Amino acid sequence: MLLIYSSMLNANVVEPADPVTDNVAITVPVLTIKGAIGPAVSHYLTSEITRANQQSSTDAGNNSTSTAPLIIITIDTPGGLVSSLRDINQAILNSDIPIACLVHPPGARAASAGTYILYACHIAAMATTTTLGAATPVSIGNPLPSGDKKPANPYQPAPNSDNKPNTQPDESDPDANEPQPSPAPSDSPPKAEKTAMEKKVLNDAVAYIRSLAQLRNRNVEWAELAVTEAATLTAIEALDKNVIDLLAQSPQHLLKKLDGQLVTIKQQQRLLTLTDVQLELRKPNWRSNFIGTITDPNIAYILMLIGVYGILLEFYSPGIGIAGVTGSISLFIALYAFQLLPLDYAGLALLLLGIALLIAESMSPSVGIFGLGGLIAFTLGSIFLFDTDLPQFQVSIQLIAALAVVSLLFFIFIFGYLWDIRKNKVVSGKEALIGAEATIDTGFIGQGYININGERWAAYCPQQLIAGQVVQINGIDGLTLILLPITELEVNDASNPQ
Repeated sequence: MLLIYSSMLNANVVEPADPVTDNVAITVPVLTIKGAIGPAVSHYLTSEITRANQQSSTDAGNNSTSTAPLIIITIDTPGGLVSSLRDINQAILNSDIPIACLVHPPGARAASAGTYILYACHIAAMATTTTLGAATPVSIGNPLPSGDKKPANPYQPAPNSDNKPNTQPDESDPDANEPQPSPAPSDSPPKAEKTAMEKKVLNDAVAYIRSLAQLRNRNVEWAELAVTEAATLTAIEALDKNVIDLLAQSPQHLLKKLDGQLVTIKQQQRLLTLTDVQLELRKPNWRSNFIGTITDPNIAYILMLIGVYGILLEFYSPGIGIAGVTGSISLFIALYAFQLLPLDYAGLALLLLGIALLIAESMSPSVGIFGLGGLIAFTLGSIFLFDTDLPQFQVSIQLIAALAVVSLLFFIFIFGYLWDIRKNKVVSGKEALIGAEATIDTGFIGQGYININGERWAAYCPQQLIAGQVVQINGIDGLTLILLPITELEVNDASNPQ
């Protein structure tokens, strides 16, 4: 009976497996960009795109029909780091699965780095009341002066190359003044000429977004304006100017509009069949969340200080190793975060110089010269620690001020106290016996024994010692104390009392 019952249970478990395998749901991964684009967002997107493509290759080898036909990325970002942007776009451009980018929800924006990602996607869509643009590299800042109509890139002629309005006003108004006296440099505030490095960065950004626009057959001219003049567009304007492909209010709405459409993947046309697919929201895994936490500039900054202080404490006051272990772990995590962030090595050097000066102040007080210099170097180094103008990747000024004051007090009082302790006399162990005094119980010459601190030690003194004589321990040879008499008692007085 038991065998029959167990076989019935096994049959009940196995039988439903067949229809499940026959009706495998086709899913479309939905990835989300929310906030500034940094190393964590880059890791999240690239790993998910890579995973979907690897799954597609595996399914193709097994003749499976469950391959994701599309990947959707929703965008709401003010911009981000160039290195992270490049990694994301590289994953998009190398994807064998079409990727649709949707600026969503209503009120969202694809500013700066988000514009580049939107141009890189195979399909670009926006919800109403969303915006994109302002893609000027933040290290350059101001757009080109309005009077300078020449583009920064030689690939594009001057905007409105066909129009020649300059000649028509001359015909209608023969009294026109000399050519452009009004935009003379003296009439407007002087603007600094862009450095060679700024021109390099700007031209590189222009060429990059132009290449993306040409690849996707989108508006090349406006793409360049978004970089050189920080131009922006609303969703409807972007559709009219061929910057995006369509409007969609949600990922579900986007699926309905794309069903049955052709999309180009690596110079090949592919028909999108999205009738019975389901959306699958893919959230960042624990590793992406961990990277997102430690690459917060404030967290990385605090971890670095914990690491430095912990290791210094361990050197100053060796103990059971808690400070050293904690400091080492924190420092290595901070270094890992720094190599993902735009670290300014000059700022890091200033910060470490400030810490060194504060240590010098605690060890040898200099009427505050080292302390003040250390505080200034520490503060400046903290401000310049990350080479970016994005507020999301800068250390908070309030945090810098608080930690600067705490560091000053920490080094002056805590390290000063520990340094004074190091100068104190040793009170335990063999080292504590050196310099101690003892009284001889039984006289001897050469080898003998003495009692000190309740312990009986072998002792050696080349001179004659008598009972009651006070000696000083001058050294230790193995387990034998080397004695030196410090009081002289007359042997005759001891043998012939008056």
